[in-house]
Amino acid sequence: MAQHTLFGWHAVTTLLERHPERVRSLKLQQGREDGRQKRVRQLADDFGVAVEQCQRRVLDEASDGGNHQGVVAVIKPPVALGEDELLERLETPDHPPFILLLDGVTDPHNLGACLRTADAAGVDAVVVPKDHSAPLNGVAMKVASGAAESVPLVRVTNLARFMRRCQEQGIWFTGTSDAAEAGIHDLDLTGPMALVMGAEGKGMRRLTREHCDQLGHLPMAGLVSSLNVSVAAGVCLFEARRQRTIASAAHGA
Repeated sequence: MAQHTLFGWHAVTTLLERHPERVRSLKLQQGREDGRQKRVRQLADDFGVAVEQCQRRVLDEASDGGNHQGVVAVIKPPVALGEDELLERLETPDHPPFILLLDGVTDPHNLGACLRTADAAGVDAVVVPKDHSAPLNGVAMKVASGAAESVPLVRVTNLARFMRRCQEQGIWFTGTSDAAEAGIHDLDLTGPMALVMGAEGKGMRRLTREHCDQLGHLPMAGLVSSLNVSVAAGVCLFEARRQRTIASAAHGA
């Protein structure tokens, strides 16, 4: 079985604080003694996690050349949430479901950034296809800065079928496309919804786009024609968050 690692101070500290039972051991860089290392060592001691002082090259190898910042944790992988389990959770929620669906995002950096933004925007789950999608590896988890522990990442075998099942539960799919006539700010993003983002360059696959209930584009005022997928996801998710907050306040009034 492949060894799962997590690196970077924020990501490792967050996991120790939230799920210390998943941390098998820690490697810390020799010759470093600062506040972040002391905090991690204290958490490790509190929960009985073995700590080893190592030379930097050992950490470089353990993180496969990633920017470990002086800390690498050997961890148990997160428990995967299946498609059926997610649909059960969304069936009787205490708020309108809010999902981010990524179609063809293969860069771990982008996956991690999307998870981090999804957590900040209050998304219930991030859904990706099993094939042609970035792995949730150490790089993605470091970029996510702890969000990989709070936002479920659900891999589905058939994206179009998953979308149809969600639609049967009343979830509305909003896709992003440069060819869409309406701007994302002109669309209704309240209620049970899923935002669909495609890969950079190619965008959504045809079948995914055809299963969307509405499409919107991001108005671009400058010379560039598109944004990084994680940046575009952030713009759209926080527009949805804005609309949903207003709608919730109006309903409460």
